[in-house]
Amino acid sequence: MIGLISATAAGAAARDRLAAAWPDRTRVYGGPVGDAVRTAFAQCERIVCFLATGAVVRLVAPLLEDKAGDPGVVCVDEAGRFAVSLVGGHGGGANDLAREVAEVLGAEPVVTTATDAVGLAGLDTLGLPVEGDVAAVSRALLDGEAVALHADVTWPLPPLPLAGEGAYTVRLTDRLVEPRAKEAVLRPPTLVVGVGASKGVPADEVLALVGGALRDAGLSAASLARLATVDAKAGEPGIVETARLLGVPLVTYAAEELARVDVPNPSDAPLAAVGTPSVAEAAALAGGGELLVPKRKSGREDGRPARATCAVVRRPGRGRLAVVGLGPGARDLLTPRAKAELRGASVLVGLDQYVDQIRDLLRPGTRILESGLGAEEERARTAVEQARRGQAVALIGSGDAGVYAMASPALAEASDDIDVVGVPGVTAALAAGAILGAPLGHDHVSISLSDLHTPWEVIERRVRASAEADLVVTFYNPRSRGRDWQLPKALAVLAEHRRPATPVGVVRNASRPDESSRLTTLAALDPATVDMMTVVTVGNTATREIAGRMVTPRGYRWQTASTSGSAVGQEESR
Repeated sequence: MIGLISATAAGAAARDRLAAAWPDRTRVYGGPVGDAVRTAFAQCERIVCFLATGAVVRLVAPLLEDKAGDPGVVCVDEAGRFAVSLVGGHGGGANDLAREVAEVLGAEPVVTTATDAVGLAGLDTLGLPVEGDVAAVSRALLDGEAVALHADVTWPLPPLPLAGEGAYTVRLTDRLVEPRAKEAVLRPPTLVVGVGASKGVPADEVLALVGGALRDAGLSAASLARLATVDAKAGEPGIVETARLLGVPLVTYAAEELARVDVPNPSDAPLAAVGTPSVAEAAALAGGGELLVPKRKSGREDGRPARATCAVVRRPGRGRLAVVGLGPGARDLLTPRAKAELRGASVLVGLDQYVDQIRDLLRPGTRILESGLGAEEERARTAVEQARRGQAVALIGSGDAGVYAMASPALAEASDDIDVVGVPGVTAALAAGAILGAPLGHDHVSISLSDLHTPWEVIERRVRASAEADLVVTFYNPRSRGRDWQLPKALAVLAEHRRPATPVGVVRNASRPDESSRLTTLAALDPATVDMMTVVTVGNTATREIAGRMVTPRGYRWQTASTSGSAVGQEESR
């Protein structure tokens, strides 16, 4: 929860704007400011104070105990000009909160954390448990000193200026090791513990078993990713409570699925009880990996039979591929999620002209693999190959990467040995539609007229079907120097079903500095004025030009105004 505190009417106005934007995330604290700050400090994960910075410093200073546990504090001036990350920039989430608050209020975020100021990823912002001499290693990174990476396991990291050797060290390991001097230890979530148990097993018995298994194998509980068991034990209180106490999710599998997992120590007892010869080992191995601790039973001081078993597996290091849509070109149409993925990628793969659009958003040390036009399949293979090496990879495409872009070839190459995430972007059709008015107000279709990968016969059949179905049609890749006849042919097919005066919108370089657009008609459009940077949108039989805008009704009743001849849509009741 985010606590909101103000002292004046101006501060309250900005506070209320934030509360309205985040009704489920915020709580307003009233009354005397000092009391409000103390109460919010005890109850909230983060706080936004609409007060002078000096006042906030004096109020929170006596409350500070530990940066790992203190809430992050953001200070907003009463004019709403600046959102200052004051306390808990990384650990308390104040840096990210300052940026979010600034976006809502139209303010300028002020973040002074050293790593953020120079674009480096802070070791405590990687989403991994970190321990050791974090401050000293971070200073070494900032000062450009040699910092070595010692990785016992493979795990994707954002770009960090790490070397093979150095006086300082970042160690990536799931081993139970004590950090040395000048060393920061990162704990990736590589370990899976499979658990089997009798009905009514107490949580302390399961917890002791799991902790002992990890400790005896020299493994860190901080690298535990999840507990796993059979579906029949999904609600077993002792197992559920153990997962809660360890702070990891509980994953369950059907007995039939576990029965197909090859294990070294099958048993008749679980087969008779839940339908699989193994629970602990099979559940741990169900997602793949290396068995580090075979099935192990819990110890009972009272001499009674053990009621729990466990096994530990190190799952294979998985790279991460983010397929990122950059939008049509304008920076303000690039989504915050896309920006976050770009800053988190250690490897960027993309078309050279798209890389140039976002180069300034990348962190120092990001490895850039760029190529020219016509190498889509090669870029897709490169991105997947880098992810398979355990890297955090961003593969970029214009518009939405899943629409005539890089997602299709990349996912055709990718198997389930890497994690894949798609980041949507504003498409050229949507950007052009917003410029033209509302041409996509009813059912519509996008068709690429490029026959480099699709036979023309297939394309023409799709155009004809769209014409017969009375769909608004947006043409991508409408005309190039080597393909100058496809657009006239497609327009001729549409003309068989639509009147000559059907509105047509033509937008070139949507959202870019040299953007241009015009409205014409199906009969008047000159294909020679169209190129590959253009999107052509052809209306359906209901599309109209109104006040210079292209509008397609949503199937509502349209009434002709007797005085102006314009059409007016009436919102349907719901």
